[in-house]
Amino acid sequence: MLDAVAKGFRAAKNKLTGKAELTEANIDDALRDIRVALLEADVEFNVAKRFLARVKEKSLGEVVQLKAKDEKGRLLAVQPGDHFIKICHDELEGLMGPVDTSLVLPKPGSAGERPAGIMMVGLQGSGKTTTTAKLANFLIKQGRKPLLVAADIYRPAAIEQLQQLGAKLDIPVFTEAGIKPPELAKKALALAGQKGRDVILYDTAGRLAIDEEMMVELEQVKAEVKPENILLVVDAMIGQDGVKTAAEFDRRLGLSGFILTKLDGDARGGAALSIKEVTGKPIKFLGMGETVDKLEEFRPEGLASRILGFGDIVGLMKDFEGVVDEDKAEADAEKILSGSFNLEDFVEQIKLVKKMGSVGDLLEKFPIFGELPEGVNFDDKELVRVEAVIGSMTKSERQYPEEFFKISPQGQLTLGLTRIQRIAKGSGQHPNQVLGLLHRFFGMQKVMKQIGGGPGGAGMGLLSRLPGFRQLAQLKAMKGMDPSELAGMFGMPDQMGGPMPMPGGKGSHQAALARARLMGFNQQPTRVMSDEEKKRLRDKKKAERQNKKKARKNKR
Repeated sequence: MLDAVAKGFRAAKNKLTGKAELTEANIDDALRDIRVALLEADVEFNVAKRFLARVKEKSLGEVVQLKAKDEKGRLLAVQPGDHFIKICHDELEGLMGPVDTSLVLPKPGSAGERPAGIMMVGLQGSGKTTTTAKLANFLIKQGRKPLLVAADIYRPAAIEQLQQLGAKLDIPVFTEAGIKPPELAKKALALAGQKGRDVILYDTAGRLAIDEEMMVELEQVKAEVKPENILLVVDAMIGQDGVKTAAEFDRRLGLSGFILTKLDGDARGGAALSIKEVTGKPIKFLGMGETVDKLEEFRPEGLASRILGFGDIVGLMKDFEGVVDEDKAEADAEKILSGSFNLEDFVEQIKLVKKMGSVGDLLEKFPIFGELPEGVNFDDKELVRVEAVIGSMTKSERQYPEEFFKISPQGQLTLGLTRIQRIAKGSGQHPNQVLGLLHRFFGMQKVMKQIGGGPGGAGMGLLSRLPGFRQLAQLKAMKGMDPSELAGMFGMPDQMGGPMPMPGGKGSHQAALARARLMGFNQQPTRVMSDEEKKRLRDKKKAERQNKKKARKNKR
């Protein structure tokens, strides 16, 4: 999210690291990186200029205390660069806030009241229809009874898409052929009262660019149904153009606020940092994915923290609470931190991560993972492959992963290659990918044992409910890990080599494995050859036999 902006702030922070004082010279040097990043992200020029001026003014006038106390009264060392970043955080938050995510709606269960209207407007391709369904799903969770109105009559695909989304959410969708959007909206308003619906969402037509015909039609819809809320859906990828579009829509319709979409893609994000200051209207929601549950209330402090690499623990917990049972999470945490989890537990955690969204986006919300090194990427497709591999194992193999090891009569510890080949065939993967998965699994077991055995301390409230992560101190133990080692846990392919860590699971083989450890076995994982390599080896041996045969014949 907003990678270009985040990179600029990281560069500024690095330039001030180790500085004994904040001077105008080193502040200007740091601000130069931020200026370039903001303009690359297509932040409106005057917005960027005012932001940088405010940061510089506060930084020069700041009295830096090199020692501070935390909430528990402990004395901490503070660097001048930390003060600079704190000023940047506050100014970023102020740039996008204050926030107002409220909508004008009747009280839940109010009978006989006029249904509240939410008019969704925006340009074509901004994700307006999908966002309408997302907002309807958000309102259902608040106990509302929405009605969707397919008022984009010029795009049959939009009507069909809204009907499909409505069927998925079990929400009625009103549409009628042969009538104009203003009349359609008026009929929907009358129907909503009869059906007991308390909120109406009008999915209106968009264009590739603002034109007079579209704006007149939207003004007519507004005049007919008098919606309490008019929300403009803005594609974050269009940057500064989105701000100009917002200003024109606000002038003609009087917007209530904005919904920014596609911030989880390769968005420049200039709209997110400019739109509030230019228009004076609040950002109410962020669209962060394709599925109907991927809509979150806008929190400027969370977005500012993620840009600066501090994570967003509140946003993380909102995601977490939506997919996890609290009691089960507590039991999973104890099992994982003890290092006694098996492959069934492992695949359950993978399914949990998939429900919460992209792995990269999830880790970005962790305070300690906010500044992942460049080049460390997380392949979400690898989670699907891992699930397929584990699904091809027997129940016994999933519960007792140490069954993959066997001990020869000579006491040598090896991997059961027959099992590996069977699982590879069943999952459609190469045997080496199965070996790589086992390597990562046993590596995760080992790391979790180390983390779980770390120094004790009080629980961290919300964090204590995350499966596998009980205390922030334990999370920080992973901060010092090599990036490639961390990436390997989440599916990076560069972890297939290297020594195979000893498993620590329970079961009948525990004594044999303990004996193997005492004997000092710590072998490389056996490499499984491909069919082509096997053929080359057979041909080579055949050629060697033929040469030997010829040599014996020549001797005679």
